Amino acid sequence: MAQASQEQGAVGIADPDEDSPNMIAYRKIEDIITRLQDETEGVPVRTVKSFLSKIPSVVTGSDIVQWMMKNLNIDDPAEAIHIGSLIAAQGYMFPISDHVLTLKDDGTLYRFQAPYFWPSNCWEPENTDYAIYLCKRTMQNKTRLELADYEAENLARLQRAFARKWEFIFMQAEAQVKIDRKKDKTERKILDSQERAFWDVHRPVPGCVNTTEMDIRKCRRLKNPQRVKKSVYGVVDDTQTQSPVHTPSQQSGKDTREDVEKEILFLNTQLDRHCMKMSKVKWGFSLDEALKDPVGREQFLKFLESEFSSENLLFWLAVQDLKCRPLQEVAARAQEIWQEFLAEGAPSAINLDSHSYERTSQNLKDPGRYSFEDAQDHIYKLMKSDSYPRFLRSNAYQDLLLARKKPETEQGRRTSLEKFTRSVVSGTCCLEKSDSRLSFSSFVSKSGFLEGCQTRIK
Repeated sequence: MAQASQEQGAVGIADPDEDSPNMIAYRKIEDIITRLQDETEGVPVRTVKSFLSKIPSVVTGSDIVQWMMKNLNIDDPAEAIHIGSLIAAQGYMFPISDHVLTLKDDGTLYRFQAPYFWPSNCWEPENTDYAIYLCKRTMQNKTRLELADYEAENLARLQRAFARKWEFIFMQAEAQVKIDRKKDKTERKILDSQERAFWDVHRPVPGCVNTTEMDIRKCRRLKNPQRVKKSVYGVVDDTQTQSPVHTPSQQSGKDTREDVEKEILFLNTQLDRHCMKMSKVKWGFSLDEALKDPVGREQFLKFLESEFSSENLLFWLAVQDLKCRPLQEVAARAQEIWQEFLAEGAPSAINLDSHSYERTSQNLKDPGRYSFEDAQDHIYKLMKSDSYPRFLRSNAYQDLLLARKKPETEQGRRTSLEKFTRSVVSGTCCLEKSDSRLSFSSFVSKSGFLEGCQTRIK
């Protein structure tokens, strides 16, 4: 036992979390497998004679299904087959003549996997191990060890990837072949099939599910509610920074009616000013924000017209308008949209995939408000993935973002000049009042002060 545990520790990494979801599932599966292999109450394991050979230690798929229905309180054979297929997908039992790990309720021969190769040992084999295994199979001239097409492709790819150390891999494969040849023929045949099933689990056939690719704990971490909460808070914070009405209110004493009216007037002014400033910024949040704003729709349409693809947005807007039409106008408007955008030779033809086009043409046999739903979704996704990102990167949108800062600077400069001029004029008026003998015209002509200042400012 000590030797076995030491050997097992050398090939696998013990899972420190014995209560992890994977280990709980493995323990339940291994309990079923142990009962299946019981000599008295399990499935009979026998040697089947075939033409010129014997197949040792096998059971039939129908025997496994019958045993599960009897001992696991299962009434439906389909449920027993499903449970057996899940167990086989984990590599605890496997068909001896197929790389696809499923259970069939027929005479297909199956063999149980050795505990050494069970996934509960936390196997994480590397590509070099897989390359040694495939290389070893090519050295043995036996029909049952011939590589499948996908395995031959994997071997060629690994040979290119490990070209520098392929000699070492080849030497390792040769050493393992020499060790295998010293074993008994029956034992070697069973071990070859178990090793093949092990790699069918960790390097499955293309199209089959890789049960070792995603650990259940990773799925659990991906659905961490704390992370979701942080991401939602991030969106809320971004929204609040763009809206002045979401600023926290300060505690104050008892306000009068005039104070409340002034506060409301101030907030309305701030809101209008802020909406004018930040509407262009919000267009960059998402395509929905750009389409909700009339000015955003207009700018996006101008950009699409410059790229000769405005028909996509026009079609989307036409379908939105169709959904708001009175019922008696829906059929006629639907036909107009079809003739303008989708009919053969349409003046503003849009690019639709065949599936959406067929669904839309079928819906128009009985036109309704949502007859163009599939086509509208397709066009929306097309704009969102193609036109909208280019709109955000375009010079037109970037100029709009920068343009909102220029008027403020010019206005500030203009205001400073007006204040300075008013101060000079007010100063001259004071001089006129204090000294009636000195008029404003004489003051300007004698000093030249105002002209000089204005010249410097200009």
